[in-house]
Amino acid sequence: MADTTWTTTGVYTGSGGVLTDEAGILTGELTVRTTWEPERAHVCVQYVGATEWYALAGSPLPCASAEAGRSLHQSAVDAVRAGGATPFAPIVSVGSGSALRAFAG
Repeated sequence: MADTTWTTTGVYTGSGGVLTDEAGILTGELTVRTTWEPERAHVCVQYVGATEWYALAGSPLPCASAEAGRSLHQSAVDAVRAGGATPFAPIVSVGSGSALRAFAG
C-alpha cells in the first residue's frame, strides 16, 4: 500500500510556536505535512517557501489507518495554530476515531 500525504500551507503558529526535533521552536507561517504509512504517521513542518522539513516533536505517531491519518493531520494543524511549543502526541494510540491533542510531555 502506498503512503498517503496531506499538506496544509499558510498555517500561522500560535503563541510560543511549535517544537521540532531538528530546529527547536519555529514561529511564523508554516506548511504542515503528514505522511501516513501502514501503522504510523510522520508530521513535519517547514517555513513557507523553504526546502527544509522538520519533524514535529512527538512524530512519528502510531496510526492504524489512512482515515485516522487524515484526522491526525488536522489535529497537527490545529496544534500548530495553538502554539505553546509542546510535543504533539496522541492521547491514546491513534486508531480510527481516536482523539488527539498537543500536550506538554
